[in-house]
Amino acid sequence: MTEPTTAYELAEVNIARLKAPLDSPQLKDFVDALDPVNADADAADGFVWRLQSDSGNATDVPVFGDSWLILNMSVWRDADSLTAYMYQGRHREMLARRREWFERVEEAMVTLWWVPAGHRPTVAEAESRLLHIRTHGPTPYAFTLRTQFPPQGAEPLIGEVPEGLGCAL
Repeated sequence: MTEPTTAYELAEVNIARLKAPLDSPQLKDFVDALDPVNADADAADGFVWRLQSDSGNATDVPVFGDSWLILNMSVWRDADSLTAYMYQGRHREMLARRREWFERVEEAMVTLWWVPAGHRPTVAEAESRLLHIRTHGPTPYAFTLRTQFPPQGAEPLIGEVPEGLGCAL
């Protein structure tokens, strides 16, 4: 017998490679929109948690040891909640402009995974999930909105980041 889906929440991570420093004129619109977009997420139906540093966002949280990468990680009730937030309002406007601010990268920069309700994923967990989806494609361990899996035994696993498997151009 499977556990009810309320025993799990959906973790999401997306990373992006900056085209310019965060304090550059090229990224001004992006940086100016961070607080309002994050406030929209915080108020969205189904939102549970998001990673943030003292800055109120996670742009200064290191990922893969690469200072040109920025990270966004959050937890949602389910994929429908996440999707509803992503494709409306200010966040949709930001998505439409992402090529102005971020490099186009071939490898997976987004992944989802189920976590036990109340668990808050770490950056190491997110890196492990990203490396997994890059190597194996969507699986129950790390998947995409397009190829989803139901929650099943969703226990957090931490993996080491092998040298050279981070985020390269």
